[in-house]
Amino acid sequence: MTTDGFTTCLWFDGQAEEAAHYYVSIFKNSSIGKVGRYNEAGPGEAGSVLAVDFTANGQKFVAINGGPQFRFSEAISFQIYCAGQEEVDHYWAKLTENGGEPGPCGWLKDRYGVSWQVIPDGLIEMIGDTDPEKAARTTRAMYGMGKLDIAALRKAHAGE
Repeated sequence: MTTDGFTTCLWFDGQAEEAAHYYVSIFKNSSIGKVGRYNEAGPGEAGSVLAVDFTANGQKFVAINGGPQFRFSEAISFQIYCAGQEEVDHYWAKLTENGGEPGPCGWLKDRYGVSWQVIPDGLIEMIGDTDPEKAARTTRAMYGMGKLDIAALRKAHAGE
């Protein structure tokens, strides 16, 4: 892994390698890099996974087995911009499976508690429309959804 740009570090409690493989399986342009292991100095068991470098959707990450001290919260989330409903459905299904939690307005938590926003193409423009009625209709429709439905959002925007 290079030192150019930013790398997001995700803190896990023993699931770093599992999580890295999970994310790599969901996103294109993804791969596992170096796997670092604890040595005799600890604090983890010698030979167990300390950290895993990985790339998901072209973004650099490190998954670290830091212990139970810290948990993920909605204060940090990753946004996935989707070209169409098929992508929205794909990411929503993959990230909520096996213990993930659907949330409101296109938000969800994956099985590790990481928060994601699954955003369809055109949503930002519709809720930011210069016509306040169109923007308000779209926003109200979005507030009533978990996984976002592009067709329903477009209908709300159009006043149908």
